[in-house]
Amino acid sequence: MILTGPPGHGRTRLAAEAVRDLVPGAAREAPRGARGRTARGGLQGAHGAGTRGARGRSGAPTGPYGRAAEPHGRETAPRGETPADARARQSTDALHETPAGTRPHARHTPDAPPACARVAGTPETRALPFAAFAHLLPEDVTLHRAVELLAPVRLLLVDDAHLLDDASAALVHQLAVQGRTRLLVVTAEGAPAPAAITRLWADELLPRLVLGPLPHDETARLLAAGTGVELDALTAHRLHRLCRGDLRLLRELADAVREQGLLVPAEGAEYAWRGPVPVTAAVREHAAAVLARTDAERETLDRLAFAEPLPMPAHRLDLGVLERLEADGLIEVGEDTRVRLADPLHGPVLRAVAGRLRSLRLTGEREPHDVALAEESAELVRRMTAADVRDTRAPVGEWLAAEGEPVAAVHACVRARFARLRGDLRLAASWAREGLRHTPGDAFCRAELARAEDGAVRPDEMRDAGGVFALHACALAQGDAAALDEAARELEERGFLLHAVQARTQAAHLHRDPRAARAARTRAVALARRCQGAAHPAPTGLALDELTARQRQIVTLAAAGLSNRQIAERLTLSIRTVGNHLYSAYTRLGASDRDALPWLVGQPA
Repeated sequence: MILTGPPGHGRTRLAAEAVRDLVPGAAREAPRGARGRTARGGLQGAHGAGTRGARGRSGAPTGPYGRAAEPHGRETAPRGETPADARARQSTDALHETPAGTRPHARHTPDAPPACARVAGTPETRALPFAAFAHLLPEDVTLHRAVELLAPVRLLLVDDAHLLDDASAALVHQLAVQGRTRLLVVTAEGAPAPAAITRLWADELLPRLVLGPLPHDETARLLAAGTGVELDALTAHRLHRLCRGDLRLLRELADAVREQGLLVPAEGAEYAWRGPVPVTAAVREHAAAVLARTDAERETLDRLAFAEPLPMPAHRLDLGVLERLEADGLIEVGEDTRVRLADPLHGPVLRAVAGRLRSLRLTGEREPHDVALAEESAELVRRMTAADVRDTRAPVGEWLAAEGEPVAAVHACVRARFARLRGDLRLAASWAREGLRHTPGDAFCRAELARAEDGAVRPDEMRDAGGVFALHACALAQGDAAALDEAARELEERGFLLHAVQARTQAAHLHRDPRAARAARTRAVALARRCQGAAHPAPTGLALDELTARQRQIVTLAAAGLSNRQIAERLTLSIRTVGNHLYSAYTRLGASDRDALPWLVGQPA
C-alpha cells in the first residue's frame, strides 16, 4: 500500500501503527543493550539510511531520531514525546528486531536480511545508489542481485519514498512487481518523486491511500485527550482552523498554550484560549514562507495581516507584488475580489512579530471593524434564509473572539444560530456565551444558548424555507425510504447535518432491504459523530436488533470503553473470540471502527 498526505498529517505514525499490528511483538521494548545503537541517519537506522555508520555529527552514537544516545545504551526520548508517540517509535524500531529481540546489525549480515525491514530516503542521499538500503545490502550490488538478497524480507516499510535515490526507487518498484514482499510505502502528497515510485500507483501495482486533514470533530476529541482539559468549542475551532490538519503543529500549539498559562476557565469545566498566538520555533518554521519574503512583499503581507480582507483594486498595494504572492500560494483572491492570506496561521504570526511602531501604523490604516462585522452578519443571514449553511469564512468575528475583543451580541447570535443549524451545538453555545460575556442581558443570545444546550433537532424551525425541507417532510409523510435518503443527501450537502441525521435514521427504519438500512444507519452514525453536543441524534439501539445475544453483550462492553482483553476476562472468553465477534458486529452494524459503537448502543460518546 502507498500512504500519502501533506507533511504533518501523521503518515509515518500511521504506518508505524500498521506495522505494530502486522508484526507480532512489535510494540515491545528492545533489549537494554540494543537501545541507542540505531541511528536515524546511520546504517541500521534506515530513516535516512545510507550514511556509513551510526554516528551523529559529533561522532557519538545516535538514537532512532538522530539524537545523541545516553551512555549504557539508554536513549534520550524526543522532547515533548507522548506515550503514544513512544509506542509508535518503538513500533518502527521493532522492524529491526529479530524474533530473539536483537537488531539486524547484531544478528544479520547483508546476505541474510531480516524478515521485516525499514528503509527511508533523505535529500542528502539522493545521489548515492541504493543509499536507503545500505544497512541491508553490500556496497557493490546490482539491481538484480539486490532483488535476490531481499527475497527473505516479508514486510518492508519505505518511509519518505519521494526522497529515495533512483536505484533504491527502482528496487522498490521491482519488489512490487514480483509481489513476494509486502510493501508499505509512505510519500508526501504533491512532492516530486522518482519515476519508479510514481509508477507504483500509476500502474496500479499498489493501492494508494491519501490522508486528508483531520476533521473538526476528531480534532476536538484529540485536543481533549492530549491537553488533559476540556477546551471550549471556540478554542478547539480556532486550533483546528490554524493548523489545518497538521498534527505536529497542532500538538506544538496546544502544548505552548497550556505551558504558557494561556488557558483560562470558561463555562463549567471548560477552558478557553483568547489572545495572540504563541510564536514558538515550530510556528516560526511553519511561517517561514512569509517571514523570509522581500521588503515589498513583507509590507503587503503585513498590511493583509492587520486589515484582511482588502478589496481589489487595493490602491495601497502593488499589483505586481500581489501577483507574485498569489503565484506562490501565500494569498488568495476570492470571488468577491477581496484579498486574503492563504494560511490562517500567517496573519497571527505576522501580527505577533511586528514591532510596536509597525503595529500602530498598520492598525491605524484599517477600517473600523463594525462595518465588516455587519457585512459578515448580513451574509450569514442571507445564507440561512437560502437554506445553505455550508462552512464559510467569516474572519472578522473569529478574529475578534480569538483576540478577546468584544463581539457585538447581534453578530454572536447570528453565529450561534448558523453553527446550530450546521449541527455544531457546542460551537453554537460558545458563540452565544461570547455574546453574553459583553452583553449579559441580551435575550436573543440567551435564547440561542438554551436551544444549543437542549441539543434536539427542531424540524419546524426551517419549515418556511421550503425546498429540501419540504422534500424531507413529504418523503416522511409517504414513508418513502429512498426519498428520505435523497433528502438526507441534499441536507448534508447544504450543511444541515442534524437534519440529515434525522432523515437517515428515519430511512433506516423504513428500508426493507437490510443492506439499504445498514447503509442509511452507517451514514447517520458518521454524521452524528460530527454533531458536537447533540443529544443522541443517531439511531441508537436500532442496530442491536441485528446482533446475536453474545454480540450485543460484547458490543455494549466495547462501547463502554473496555478493551478486548478486559472483555475477554469479564466473559471468560479468548481475546481472539472477542475480536471475531466484534468484527462480525462491525459488519452487521455498518460501523467503521470502535468509536462508532457508543452512538449505536445509545451510550455517551
